[in-house]
Amino acid sequence: MSTDAGKPGEAGAKSQIEEAERQLEAAAKAAAEAEQRAEAEIRALEADLERQRAQADEKVEALKLEHEEALQAEREAKQQAIATAEERLGEIEAQAEAAEQRIAAAERRAGEAEAAVEDEKARAREAAAAWLREQLEALRREAEGR
Repeated sequence: MSTDAGKPGEAGAKSQIEEAERQLEAAAKAAAEAEQRAEAEIRALEADLERQRAQADEKVEALKLEHEEALQAEREAKQQAIATAEERLGEIEAQAEAAEQRIAAAERRAGEAEAAVEDEKARAREAAAAWLREQLEALRREAEGR
């Protein structure tokens, strides 16, 4: 009789543990997906930064050629081209800095997501452990009552 009474409680405990494990797995999967999205965003930002740098290098080279030709033509044209190149370079540097800030923000968000996942895992483990302790205590009280 005592073994029959324990089995439904065990089945309930097992299903609750399984549910807690499913929730933990779902949280881990969500965290992994968030991490993958953050990594993809970081890679995209890094690729964008590299493209912008390559474009900047190409533009700087083109401006250098223009400056050499302008130097031969007249000094005033050279000064104008240099001023234009410096202004554009400043814009490109500002864009590169903004991209770096976006990368840092994405990395920060990824870290926060990882921390949140770890916190959620810990809470799930603590909840499962507390539930198990309650079940054990109930079983003990039932056994003592007999």
